[in-house]
This record gives sequence, C-alpha cells and structure tokens, in this order.
Amino acid sequence: MTRELHLNLFINGRGHHEAAWRHDGSTQRALTDVSYYRDLTLAAEAAKLDSVFFADHVALGDELEHAARGELEPLTLLGALSALTERIGLIATASTTYSEPYNLARQLASLDHLSGGRIGWNIVTSWAPAAAGNFGQERQAGIDQRYERAHEFVEVASKLWDSWAQDAILDDRETGHFARPDRIRRADHRGTHFGVAGALNIPRSPQGRPVFVQAGASTDGRAFAARYAEAIFTAHLTKESAIAFYSDIKTQARVLGRRGDQIVILPGISAAIGSTEVEAKRVWEELNELSHPTVGLSRLSNRFGGHDFSHLKLDQVLSVDDFPDPSQVQASRSRAQAITALVGRERPTLRGLLHSLAGARGHFTATGTPEQIAHVIEDWFVSGAADGFNVMPPILPSQFALFTGEVVPLLQKRGLFRTEYGEGTLRQRLGLDPVPSQFDRQAPLQRSA
Repeated sequence: MTRELHLNLFINGRGHHEAAWRHDGSTQRALTDVSYYRDLTLAAEAAKLDSVFFADHVALGDELEHAARGELEPLTLLGALSALTERIGLIATASTTYSEPYNLARQLASLDHLSGGRIGWNIVTSWAPAAAGNFGQERQAGIDQRYERAHEFVEVASKLWDSWAQDAILDDRETGHFARPDRIRRADHRGTHFGVAGALNIPRSPQGRPVFVQAGASTDGRAFAARYAEAIFTAHLTKESAIAFYSDIKTQARVLGRRGDQIVILPGISAAIGSTEVEAKRVWEELNELSHPTVGLSRLSNRFGGHDFSHLKLDQVLSVDDFPDPSQVQASRSRAQAITALVGRERPTLRGLLHSLAGARGHFTATGTPEQIAHVIEDWFVSGAADGFNVMPPILPSQFALFTGEVVPLLQKRGLFRTEYGEGTLRQRLGLDPVPSQFDRQAPLQRSA
C-alpha cells in the first residue's frame, strides 16, 4: 500500500508564537469562544486533515500579564466539537499524574461514542512544576515516578475499556434481557498506584479505546512511546535529529513485538508562509517585535524545572554552562536537552534564543513560499524523518488559512495527501490496526459482579 502523509492541526491560543495574540492576523475572539475553535476545526476538516489537537495546562502560568492564556478545558471542548464536525479526528491531552483512570476512561469512552470513533488521547505526565500545588501535593513528583504511574494508569484504563465485549448489549424487549453478563468483566486491578474494581459503566466504544498519542522524547518518554503510542507528537530543530528519533522509536517498538507502521510519528512544524521569502521572514520579524522577554524567560525557566535565568543579559552570548545539566531536569527533560544542544551548536544571545523558542517552543520552524514549505514537508516525509506533521501555525487563523489554501493543494498534487476522506474511525484513517478485545482473545470467562 502506498504510504500516506498525515497532518494534524495543533490549535494553541491565537497561534504558536507567544506574541501571536497581539498580531493583526490573529483572531480577536476570546479563547473561551467555542466559535473560534469550531471554525478552525471545520477549516481543517474541509482540508481533509487527519485530526486537530488541544494541549492542556493544569496550572496558570505566571507570564499571564504579557501572554494570552485561559483556554477551555480540552475534553469539554472535544464534546462540543464532536457535535459540530463529522469526519475529522479530535485529540486532547489528559494527565496521568493528575487524573484517575476510572473517570478519564469514562470521559474518553463517552467522547468516542459521541464522535463516532474519532477520539485520541495525548498521554502526558505533566512536567509543569506549578501543577502539583493544584492537586494537594507539596512538590512535583520526579520524572521516574511520573512515568511509573503513567504505565500503570494506561494499564488500568485499558482494562476498563476492555471490560465490555462489542456484543454485550442485547436490548431484547421481548425476553427482558438488556445485556449479557458473561460479556462484561471486572477490571479487578490492584497495583502500586491504583486499585480499581470496574467494570466500566459505559459500553465498548467504536474504536475500542481512543488512539494513544504521546509527546515525550526523554529516555523514559521514548520507552513509554515505543510500548504504547500509536501517534507521536515530537519536537525537532533539525531533520537529522528527527531521523534519529524516528529510527530509534520504530526500532524500540519492534523489539517489543510491535510493527513500526503502527506508530505514526508527527514532528511539529511552525511555518511562516508568504508569497515571497521576504514576506515570510517579515512574519517572524513582526511577531518577535511584539514579544515580551519576561514571557520567554518564564517559559525557559519552566522547561528547566524552575531554574532562574534572570541574571543573564539579553544580549549576552550563551554557552551550555549557563544552563543546568538537562539530564537532571525533572520537568521537560527532552526539551531541555534540545535547547542546550541548540545553544552549544549555534551560541545565540539570550534574546536570540528567546526569539527562536517564541515561535514554537523548540519545534521546527520553517519560512518560505507555499512551494518551499511543501518541499520541506515532502523532504522530511521521504527521508524517514516523519510520517506526517503536527501543523503549528505561528498565527491563527491567518497562517493556517495559507497552509490549507496553498500548501495542502500542492501536497495533494504531488500525490502525498488525500483529496477525500475514506470511511471509518480516526484509528482507520491513521492506518492503525483494530483493538482486539479480551473476548476476541478467548480469555477465560469470569462473570462480573
């Protein structure tokens, strides 16, 4: 079968540049206005994208004075969008550190029913240090502890989604039998972090469970992704780094007995698009002129677990000695490693580093005409760096309109991207195998209580 490019729209604020909220090309609608997200999602659906994605933050950042924050809670938003769309996949972040398996399994199963099988779960362990205080914890758990809990969380949630057979409901009015008890089983999980009886109190959803999405790239994150992920949102500043990551994940997956084609790897791309290169470069220049250094410093500090960078001068040339050891960071370790690698490679000033991170927080940024952006996407796709892209427009909706209106048609013309949706669920659209149930595997029958 011919390999097909996959595209996901990452909707973030008024755009992925931290100053997009001030730019004339960004929406003036509130970040709590569902019509804003509806229109973007419908535009993505009209362009035949695979899915849209919403990140989540369970703490209010301290850069609020100069940065737009306060988006809607993503699972609630997916519920609204499921009723306003028909074909496009809907993916949201939910934390394994600050959620409970039974509640989240119910919510995601409900969304998969409401959407007709279009839901994906971005599984995160929540690296932001400020989140712990919102959940009764004095300090953030270390990265090892967070991933240990995440492994068990996914195990429990999977047991709950698997507790119903597809044919468990009879709904037979004549005989008075609504369901078949022998086709519903308890989870009966007792582990280090969770004790969950089950069964889930909602029937098996169209996909069996949501598509598992993951975004960590540390050693722990890669091992977790190789075991569970079906789609990966990843950040790379160079194609070479993306190729190495792609190869490593697929190799680790094969060692675990998984097929490489059952993991779709989608690096982020934040493209400034213009009719000429000069016009495209002007987009970044305008945005950087609108940015405030305290926002960048706050976000840089968070990436390094709260490290204080305030003593550094904006026009000071940086070295890796100005940063804590990224291998010891308990927040976003993979992103901290990418940032220090960039500093070692390019030796930017602090101002230059903040500008480079302001555009997409360590994801790949591109600049050019629609033809040039389409060429970059094709090059990464055929070079073994990506199965597609997590599209992160620097300004929403204007830059996304250019992407769908001018870049997508070029990808379609080159035979890389679909012109129409096929039938089926998000899982089928991504080329993923169906999720077998324990009943299909002929596990021994255990009548539920």
